[in-house]
Amino acid sequence: EDGIAEVYNRALHVPEFDVPEDSEGRPLPLLHRNFDAAAIEAKWFGEPEAKEDAVDDPWSRPGVVVIDDVLSPEALARIRQLLLEKTVFYQTKMPLRFGGYAGAYIDDGLHDRILLALAFELNRALPRIMRGNPLKYLWAYKYDSEYTGISTHADQAAVNVNIWLTPDEAVLEEGQGGLVVFTARPPPGSNFDYYNKNTQKAIEEIIKPTGFQNVTVPFRYNRCVMFDSALFHHTDSLSFKKGYENRRINLTLLYGEMKTGGVGGATSVP
Repeated sequence: EDGIAEVYNRALHVPEFDVPEDSEGRPLPLLHRNFDAAAIEAKWFGEPEAKEDAVDDPWSRPGVVVIDDVLSPEALARIRQLLLEKTVFYQTKMPLRFGGYAGAYIDDGLHDRILLALAFELNRALPRIMRGNPLKYLWAYKYDSEYTGISTHADQAAVNVNIWLTPDEAVLEEGQGGLVVFTARPPPGSNFDYYNKNTQKAIEEIIKPTGFQNVTVPFRYNRCVMFDSALFHHTDSLSFKKGYENRRINLTLLYGEMKTGGVGGATSVP
């Protein structure tokens, strides 16, 4: 008689997901043991040594860095389980306008210790990128398998970190389902809110003049795409298997305040 009123948007299942510990009770690192902070920062700033990885990593460039196997196996398993089980995905986005996904946010239930520990560990691991850029916001999205993802937009922050948390076996179209990051930035001093609320204007005045130049990063389990948050981006076309555990999941962490004009004063990423 009451329909779904008793269960809709309620934290019915909120399991505890703490930081993994070793046999002596010491917290284990959440970032993978092969996490190479020096190489990541070199790519972010376009330093000469970054070119050595160009064959294995065709996507990274100043202001856009791809990090594979970013989380430790223990952290990956625990965070994925958390996002599958916890019933705090209160926001629903309708497919015809927004793409069809559900969202959970740090200020509305998604504030587990392991997620906060990851945010701080990542911040400490990359001091040159993160200097002056504390954690600003955090969310996770689960996408419907048959709809498009999020349309072109940018997020109000300095550094945007996206981590993908669905196994590769769920992806039906190899090379898709990831993220398209346009390389043009709003010009210095421009009204960012105006462009972000009028994405067609952003496309016509900022993105189109570059020939829609972009970095398209394919989806991969435990892959992280870290980029300058002033860059407009959207979900790539996606096709995932049906079934709840096959839904595309991304965890997003935002750091600092947006800086238009680009890395090193450039207006676009090379």
